[in-house]
Amino acid sequence: MGKALIIGAGGVASVCVHKCCQNSDVFEEICIASRTKSKCDALKEKLDRGKTKISTAQVNADNVEELIELINKFKPDVVINLALPYQDLTIMDACLATKTDYVDTANYEPLDTAKFEYKWQWAYRERFEQAGITALLGSGFDPGVTGVFSAYAQKHEFDEINYIDILDCNAGDHGYPFATNFNPEINIREVSAKGSYIENGKWVETEPMEIKRVYNFPEIGEKDMYLLHHEELESLALNIKGIKRIRFFMTFGQSYLTHLKCLENVGMTSIEPIEFEGKQIVPLQFLKAVLPDPASLGPRTKGKTNIGCIFIGKKDGKDKTYYLYNVCDHQECYKEVGSQAVSYTTGVPAMIGAAMLLSGKWKKPGVHNIEEFDPDPFMDALNKFGLPWKESYSPELVD
Repeated sequence: MGKALIIGAGGVASVCVHKCCQNSDVFEEICIASRTKSKCDALKEKLDRGKTKISTAQVNADNVEELIELINKFKPDVVINLALPYQDLTIMDACLATKTDYVDTANYEPLDTAKFEYKWQWAYRERFEQAGITALLGSGFDPGVTGVFSAYAQKHEFDEINYIDILDCNAGDHGYPFATNFNPEINIREVSAKGSYIENGKWVETEPMEIKRVYNFPEIGEKDMYLLHHEELESLALNIKGIKRIRFFMTFGQSYLTHLKCLENVGMTSIEPIEFEGKQIVPLQFLKAVLPDPASLGPRTKGKTNIGCIFIGKKDGKDKTYYLYNVCDHQECYKEVGSQAVSYTTGVPAMIGAAMLLSGKWKKPGVHNIEEFDPDPFMDALNKFGLPWKESYSPELVD
């Protein structure tokens, strides 16, 4: 049906490539491109005997001209951006210049400030419309599936949704005293930032980790979770009818938080450059270099993730609650695609979002968030490609 250029060769990209090959009716040909071509070649080597034709390329995703050259050479129907969030805009520029559809999993954030929001990418709306191409933002799990869940709840279960709580629980144990399940730099920036939620159309800011709740997660049990700022709140507040409040909670174990506090206290999580032996280094980037690579956690991680949304709203004038969630097993993911569940839950939806564009099911020129499209074909694909969803009409609520 089409060709996809996948930019990135980390844990999420590896899952996405596996899944594109499983969906070879849609993905006839893929090119994996990254700064380190050997990583792309290793993926190709692993998967090259199937129906999907695989090629590889070296590219610096910070360089628009290099990206344009690669896109013109490979001529993909869609570019799947699984590089770093800092590179979203250069890749979008290259897609504009070549009139190619675009998919990513995380919104842009500038290198020099730990602030992620959609304004930079939403600024591309008119240019993408005029070029007649689609940009699908945030096709991971959160953001991503959480938006599809919200659209599905709005379409099938509610007349209006007033409250959404997004709950992200990772109960996996990798055996290290301290490691992050995805890019350490992004993870630590996200966790050490101030928390925030949306209430009555306004952002309410909290101190980092100030708001804590204990929740009893289906198939996992009770876990401590903390309110964080998360990008999908911003788009869901605009796209879901009747919203009064949206919050995002993520679970953290005490060991992780103690280590993080210690690292913060000694300045290791800082993004301000310092001089060290005549060189400028960023402490957080140095920390990333000494921590275990998230891609190496797969074989050692045991346990499950549970990510979902609790909705409270009205249907036919009556109050209603509804919980949509997915439970994913780290070891099952590793058996299937050689990576842990955090990469899996992002890589599978990235493939599905690209498949929606390639198959023409979601085609709307402009820059769009995932909840703006018909959720049904995406929800079907989640069941088919390894992230089956579950629902409950009487969930435990978060106070």
